[in-house]
Amino acid sequence: MRARPDAAVCAPGLTWAPLRPTAAASVSLSPVRVHRPRRRLLAAAPWLALLAAAGRPAAQTRVEKPHVTLAVGGKAALYYLPLTIAKQLKFFDDEGLQVELQDHAGGALAQQAMLAGQADVAAGAYEHTILLRQRGQNCRSFVLLGRAPQLVFGVGSRALPDFRHVAQLRGRRIGISWPDSSTQWFAHRVLARGGLGPSDVEFVGVGTSLAAVSALREGRIDALANIDPVISMLAFRGEIRVIADTRSLRGAQDLYGGPMPAGCLYAPQGFVLRYPRTVQALVNAVVRALKWLQTAGPSDIVRAVPEAYMHDDRAVYLAALDKAREALSPDGMLSEDGVLTAHRVAAQYAPGTPSVRSAAPAATYTNEFARRAKLKFQA
Repeated sequence: MRARPDAAVCAPGLTWAPLRPTAAASVSLSPVRVHRPRRRLLAAAPWLALLAAAGRPAAQTRVEKPHVTLAVGGKAALYYLPLTIAKQLKFFDDEGLQVELQDHAGGALAQQAMLAGQADVAAGAYEHTILLRQRGQNCRSFVLLGRAPQLVFGVGSRALPDFRHVAQLRGRRIGISWPDSSTQWFAHRVLARGGLGPSDVEFVGVGTSLAAVSALREGRIDALANIDPVISMLAFRGEIRVIADTRSLRGAQDLYGGPMPAGCLYAPQGFVLRYPRTVQALVNAVVRALKWLQTAGPSDIVRAVPEAYMHDDRAVYLAALDKAREALSPDGMLSEDGVLTAHRVAAQYAPGTPSVRSAAPAATYTNEFARRAKLKFQA
C-alpha cells in the first residue's frame, strides 16, 4: 500500500498526519497519485471562491453602490459635457461604477426624478440645492461642472425684427427648458433688468435639444432662454439676437454681480452619508473629465462626443464649445464667493415666500470629495 506524501495539498481545515516513508517508498522515485474524496473538494469550494474574489480588481468591490442612476436635464447639452466625457471615455468604469445617464428635458425634471427615487443623483444648477433646502429637502452638491452658468437669452429675429429693449417682450412667449429650471430663473433676471416681471410674459417649456430650435423657427415662442449647442445653432444662422450671455466669467459677473456657479452633481444628504465611496468615485470620474477637457483639442472632442449630440453640425458644436470653455470648472470645486452669490440670487427667485429652513450656505455643498479628486488627478 502506497503512503500519502507529506506535501499533498489538503482542503482548508483538513490536515494529513505525517507518515514515515517505508523502505519501499524510499526507493521509489515515481510520483504518488492522491485520490481525494469528493466531499473534501466540496469543503474547499468556499475557500477557493474567496481566493478568486480576492484576485479581482479592487475597483469592482470598493464602492458600496456600483450601479448609479444619474438624472440629467439634457445630457446632449454642453452644460453637461463633463458627464459625457466621463461616460464615453469610461472614467466611471475605471472607478468601478456603471452609471446610467437618465435624460430629462430640464433640470427641474431631473430633480423630480431624484426626489421620487427614480434616480440616485441629479445633475443641474447649484441653486436647486438652495431652493430644496428652503422647501425642507436637505440635498448637497458634491462636485461642480461649470463655474459660469452658460445660459443665453436670445430674441427671435423673425418675431421681433426691430427689437430694441426688453420691455418689448411684454406679452410675448419665452422658451425655457422647463418650469422651475435654471433657464426660467435666468429669464426672470433678464426680464427684471428691463422692468418686466414673470407675469408679464408667458413661459413655454421647450427642452434643451432640437425641439427648442423648432419651437422658435415655427413661431411657437418669440424669445429663448437656453444653453448650447441650441443657442449657437440659432445664433450662427441669424435666427436670434443675443441680449444676455453668461458663457463667460465676465458675462456671469455682469448679470449676477459676482461669480456664479453653474451645473453640479447633487443628492440627498442621506445618499452622500450612506455611500461615501460611491460619491467619491463619481467625483473622481468627473474631475478627471474636467482635467481632460482643459487640453482636449477639436479632434479629441469629435472622437469622444456622440455624433447625435452635435446635431449633424460639428462646426457649430465646436464653435459653441470654444465659447463655453472658460465656463467649465477646472477642478470641480465650488468657491465660497460663488456659493454666496448663488444664495443671494436664489433668495430673489421667490421673494416674500416663507422658507421652511434658512439658507445655510455650508449645508448645501461640500468640497471634500472634489478636493481629494483634485489631489489624485492634479487637476
